Amino acid sequence: MAFAPLAIDMYLPALPEIGRGLNATPATVQLSLASFFLGFGSGQLVWGPLGDRFGRRSPIVIGIVIYIAASFGCALTNDADHLVLWRFVQAFGACAAPVLARAMVRDLFPQDQAARMLSLMMLIMGIAPMVAPLIGGQILVLLDWRAIFWGLAAFGLVVLLALFSIPESLPSAQRRRVGIGAMVMGYLRLLGNRSYMAYTLAGAFFTGGMFTYIAATPFVYIEYFGISPQIYGFLFGMNVIGMMAFNIVNRRLVTLIGSDRALLYGSIGCAVFGVALAVLGGTGSFGLLGIVVPLFLYLSMMGLVGANSMAGSMSVIPGMAGAASGLAGTVQFALGALASALVGWLSDGTPAPMALVIGGMGICCALSALALPTRRT
Repeated sequence: MAFAPLAIDMYLPALPEIGRGLNATPATVQLSLASFFLGFGSGQLVWGPLGDRFGRRSPIVIGIVIYIAASFGCALTNDADHLVLWRFVQAFGACAAPVLARAMVRDLFPQDQAARMLSLMMLIMGIAPMVAPLIGGQILVLLDWRAIFWGLAAFGLVVLLALFSIPESLPSAQRRRVGIGAMVMGYLRLLGNRSYMAYTLAGAFFTGGMFTYIAATPFVYIEYFGISPQIYGFLFGMNVIGMMAFNIVNRRLVTLIGSDRALLYGSIGCAVFGVALAVLGGTGSFGLLGIVVPLFLYLSMMGLVGANSMAGSMSVIPGMAGAASGLAGTVQFALGALASALVGWLSDGTPAPMALVIGGMGICCALSALALPTRRT
């Protein structure tokens, strides 16, 4: 589950040095981040159905091997164009593990228990974006940017070795042996299912707000409010702690009220805190505090929205947990990319565009959860 945050956040401190080392412009180097998002989003459409057909472990192994090989390619490249290409391949391989790890949870647990287990996984995964930039920064102090990709390759090797201690969760009798045509029809079936789309869009609209936060806050905090990069890192870490704390809350809440209601409460929280951010950020009320507090509360709702929406998406159609997980992940990345592009297009040097986009995403998150049909028990 930690492949994406490690592969993204560890190399972010090295972007300027990569540009100097490869004699490339900042815009060209930043394409390596965009290509990673593209590979991670599109690859989930492939690995999900493969996991339903061949089991979970074998596709994960293949994905990790691709990830390791691409990490070698990133470390050895001598120009930015090849770095962009290798980052796409790296992301394509990396996404196999989180997609099918989620499906493995659904193989082993019913929906509410799966939501609790996904919360635990997200709680553990929350450590990665906190420590990854620190690790990347320390590597740059001691070595150079290429060492970051050697480190990512080593991480993939460790996970690959550990995977052999985990049993297969999908028995052969339960696998869906279908071709490309049936795979496409399966995706269309999911897209036409009201419950699936409600679960998926609730998670995707939250992700849109989170991607907007990632894309816009460096400029809002550092350039507009003038805080130091060190304080920005502290605020970033505080938001991660909020997400982790509400994942702990969610594990308890699901046992009391069920995952659907917990999702609804979290989605309504996203709307309330998103609107508060839009009002305060749009008017400039309370300055930096008017941004930091509602943004912290909005992002903390990931603990209620993320796990419960994904568990619901994978529970709608029996036997399609892998495809459901992959399609939901792709929709989340696509909407997240669109939201971050939108805030860039609307940018006017103030916090208002970020606040308004996140507020809109919060409202849409709540509307999606409210559209969810009542689950029969």
